[in-house]
Amino acid sequence: MVERLGAGSPHRLGDAETVELLACYGIPVTEFRMVPDADAAVAAAEEIGFPVAIKAVGDRWRHRTDLVGVRLDLEEASGVRRAHADIARLTGQGEVYVQRMAPKGVSCVLEIVDDPSFGSLLSFGVSGMATELLGDRAFRVVPVSDQDAAALVRAPRAAPLLAGYRGTEPVDLAALEDLVLRVGRVAEDLPEVRSLVLDPVLTSPEGAFVTGARVVLGPPPTRADSGPRRLS
Repeated sequence: MVERLGAGSPHRLGDAETVELLACYGIPVTEFRMVPDADAAVAAAEEIGFPVAIKAVGDRWRHRTDLVGVRLDLEEASGVRRAHADIARLTGQGEVYVQRMAPKGVSCVLEIVDDPSFGSLLSFGVSGMATELLGDRAFRVVPVSDQDAAALVRAPRAAPLLAGYRGTEPVDLAALEDLVLRVGRVAEDLPEVRSLVLDPVLTSPEGAFVTGARVVLGPPPTRADSGPRRLS
């Protein structure tokens, strides 16, 4: 699949292909359905199991820091219908995602990004408007070791939020480090993956749960200099 799609111009994978690719590396995406209308949203919620989240399909709505395109903690069919109506009015379309609620936690973003000098990098940060404004992201060159993964998730200035800030319970850092290693393996094995974004990753004492994923494939990069590179 990757070889076929990566051979041409950059191409964003569909939801099913993204889930399939990540599953090959032991990265599950919290169960979801894309549905066309309110009745289908209720049916999907009942199939997946309450509580659920309803999310706008378009990235411009779903990934805003104010969560305007997301409704969380829906416990019953009537709440699903109201959430669907709200989002349909907002976006002008009836299609939405219905997703099982992951355990509450600290929201993070883990990415594979392409750098013209260093090649594939892993980028990690804690989600939030202040974090985005400050550019609070940490980076590691692929391949990543256990030590690299541990350092990456502790490097952002907002990382204390993961370790039990002001009496909160620490998240499962081992699960988060394992996720970093798995994403690093994707970048190492598949140079056709030009971009991979896991957003958000909800980290909590229960683990690290991927609730959103985007993958773009394209031709592997060609660089004259194939020697080792390091970030200072």
